[in-house]
Amino acid sequence: MCLAVPGKIISITGEDPLMRSGKVSFGGVLKNVSLAYVPQAKVGDYAIIHVGFAISLIDEEEAQQTLDDLKKLAS
Repeated sequence: MCLAVPGKIISITGEDPLMRSGKVSFGGVLKNVSLAYVPQAKVGDYAIIHVGFAISLIDEEEAQQTLDDLKKLAS
């Protein structure tokens, strides 16, 4: 089973779409991720992250619902 987690894009570096990366916040924990699969991503967007790659963009409401569900599972 694979797990992908939503995070908020805080900053983006790189011009080349294949080399773009971003700093993503997971509830305050910051990680660098590749944005190669989501060239349309911009600061403030929420993305689904899997093994260091943003694989899709989602809206804020969907991201928050997923994060809330994950918190419930951890309790």
